[in-house]
Amino acid sequence: MKSMRKEIFSIPNCLSFFRLLLIPVFCIVYLNADKPADYYTAAGIVLLSALTDFFDGKIARRFHMITDFGKFLDPLADKLTHGALAICLAFCFQYMKYLLIVLILKELFMLVMGVINLRHGEKLEGAKIFGKICTATQFALFGLLILYFSIPANTANVLIAIETLILLVTWSLYIPVFVKMKKSWKF
Repeated sequence: MKSMRKEIFSIPNCLSFFRLLLIPVFCIVYLNADKPADYYTAAGIVLLSALTDFFDGKIARRFHMITDFGKFLDPLADKLTHGALAICLAFCFQYMKYLLIVLILKELFMLVMGVINLRHGEKLEGAKIFGKICTATQFALFGLLILYFSIPANTANVLIAIETLILLVTWSLYIPVFVKMKKSWKF
């Protein structure tokens, strides 16, 4: 029991828990923002979230604190954070709803494929580099749109379109990974 508690409450996992706690804080600050300082505060929350995401992985690898629970919790915190940011931004940027749709479809695909593979004794071992790049570019885009809240609509739409394309490419790169996993299923 003590080792399980130690695994759940490791420093990297606590950083992921903290990231989850930042989600409602960001939503409240951003959705109630009415002056530049509010948007800067919201951008600071996103930056803090991105930094904790970066450091939880670094700490886990450096100090051998990688756990199965952490492999679940870290990407869950990423997905929930990105989803919340995209939903909030969709109130201000019209094209964000398209990015949100692609994000939801990609993550549903990842979830379904992950469950199917787990049922066959296979699991994806950590994030791929293209998944990490996609996560980083999402944080960058969301932070930029929050920080520069008065960005011209055309510029925002181009950035959102580029990120949507990155999501689609990342999704397509995961398909052969899951196909390869299917070949090693144990029936």
